[in-house]
Amino acid sequence: MSSRWSNATATLCLVAAVLSAGPGDAQRAGEALAPRFVVDPFWPKPLPNRWIFGQVSGVAVDRHDHVWIVQRPKSLTEDERGATLTPPRSTCCVPAPPVMEFDPEGNLVHAWGGPGPGYDWPANEHGIFVDHQDNVWLAGNGEKDHHLLKFTRAGKFTLQIGKPGAGKGDADTHNLGRPADARVDPDTGELYVADGYGNHRVIVFDAATGAYKRHWGANGRPPGEHGVKAFGNPVHCVRIARDGLVYVCDRRHNRIQVFRRDGAFVREISLAPDTRGNGAVWDLDFSVDRGQTYLYVADGENNHVWLLQRDGGRVLSRLGRNGRYAGQFHWVHNIAVDSKGHLYTAEVDTAKRVQKFVNHGLASVEP
Repeated sequence: MSSRWSNATATLCLVAAVLSAGPGDAQRAGEALAPRFVVDPFWPKPLPNRWIFGQVSGVAVDRHDHVWIVQRPKSLTEDERGATLTPPRSTCCVPAPPVMEFDPEGNLVHAWGGPGPGYDWPANEHGIFVDHQDNVWLAGNGEKDHHLLKFTRAGKFTLQIGKPGAGKGDADTHNLGRPADARVDPDTGELYVADGYGNHRVIVFDAATGAYKRHWGANGRPPGEHGVKAFGNPVHCVRIARDGLVYVCDRRHNRIQVFRRDGAFVREISLAPDTRGNGAVWDLDFSVDRGQTYLYVADGENNHVWLLQRDGGRVLSRLGRNGRYAGQFHWVHNIAVDSKGHLYTAEVDTAKRVQKFVNHGLASVEP
């Protein structure tokens, strides 16, 4: 490798190294260990067919360690999709399909998605999840996106829950309200939905049939109640730990709420509580050790990935800063972890990319 590339790689490693939280973070006290990550600036590999990403709104890792994204072709500007105009504006580029699958090395494996017979494609693609049976779940947060879609990994449609424009609010058990994301619990076969940009709840369905099971709002109370206890919009993520605890991102209120599977409230984790704008808690995932010791939280307003102790919610460190170089973020929107502990992040607004951060093991975090 040339010295030029060696120097460039070293610089990128420094850019992406885990940064200790600042002295104003009252949640930190004393020395601790936290995972350290370095960006891989060459992941994924270049796309074929002159394809280009729009806003990458969702990222997920399946049981094969393949990385899936959902992206928004309609978010591309005219100069970005210049080759598709009549007459062409430029030689590049062409919008990629909304759903894309990559292998661990970053090679494109499969790409599909968009409107088709028998289902209603969302007006604005949002979240993606691939369950333990390789089913692909897609959510949308457009004004009339009151539904979820389920496909095979090859893109064959199998189930729709809800109908566009049919949602009647938090009490509606048949339709959603601009859902942000979903997760299937492999132990129970239940689908948990973060619902969402229109509603203020977590709602649970049977993942095989779509039958309604239960729902709840902030603090385990009925959803939509006004005041400080209510979920704000959007209810942006739902994640299920191995111990059965359900983690919910209340983005605008800068907090994570933790529940049991039945909706019983367990505790709350506040993160960067003075954050305004779009809020601090956009998405989260767990470390891959047996006890899932760490939480990784995507913060699209401050543009960090926060590293927390899952037990207690103590902030240990943070990754990244606002910017568009490798290892930096602009509106980091979703996050996922593979079986080796590597992180993948998705960015919306004008960033329009997915990044990989390689896990370099535990390192001491200075107080």
